[in-house]
Amino acid sequence: MDDVATQIKTVVRVTAERGDLPPLGEDPRRSYRLGIMGGTFDPIHNGHLVTAEQAFGDLALDVVVFMPAGHPAFKQDAQVSPGADRYAMTLLATSDNPHFTASHFEVDREGITYTADTLERLRAIYPDNVRIYFITGADAVTDIVTWRDAGSIAQLATLVAATRPGYDLSHAEQVISASPYNFDVIYLEVPALAISSSYLRRRVAASQSLRYLTPDVVTGYIHKHKLYGVRSSHEGAQGGTSHD
Repeated sequence: MDDVATQIKTVVRVTAERGDLPPLGEDPRRSYRLGIMGGTFDPIHNGHLVTAEQAFGDLALDVVVFMPAGHPAFKQDAQVSPGADRYAMTLLATSDNPHFTASHFEVDREGITYTADTLERLRAIYPDNVRIYFITGADAVTDIVTWRDAGSIAQLATLVAATRPGYDLSHAEQVISASPYNFDVIYLEVPALAISSSYLRRRVAASQSLRYLTPDVVTGYIHKHKLYGVRSSHEGAQGGTSHD
């Protein structure tokens, strides 16, 4: 009975911690591949979506979870939009893709959030037949070796470094090889999309269109909630001057 009670408590705990994370690992006879697309997503844009789609196909992932950062250590001094808004935009942007999902796993956490802590929590939730792929930019890979508990990150996940066509990998490869940690890195070339969240925010502040830079539903959300210095409410969600 004690064993059964312990198992029940474990299931309840894991279910509560998993929240809106997709269930994976049910069949012990097969392996699963979980993609984690981390980022501030302030706001999410088409570059994020294209990168995730490329990773899903090239790496045969079962699902890609978009996980807006809670209170990232590297942006403590930066002004970041509320987590609820960033999560809502991410949810809207991914809702029409059956192999994408959005999670407030990090956003709901209090205090500073660290990648190593998040990966440790994920590893505790999912069984060993679920392999975690942490998707980030190639530029960020050179910084990861200096992040808190970098050794744990190396043990807990395979890094997927998204690169642009023609990107020089020599520096990133040198940094990884010189690291004392055994990082498993996959370099993933994605279409050249020169888009960044800061670029979108600047366009909003300048009352410029966001058409083809982010999904229309995200543009509409920014317009409705007057994020990033929206100046007017005339234009709709199809690419108005006041959207980010």
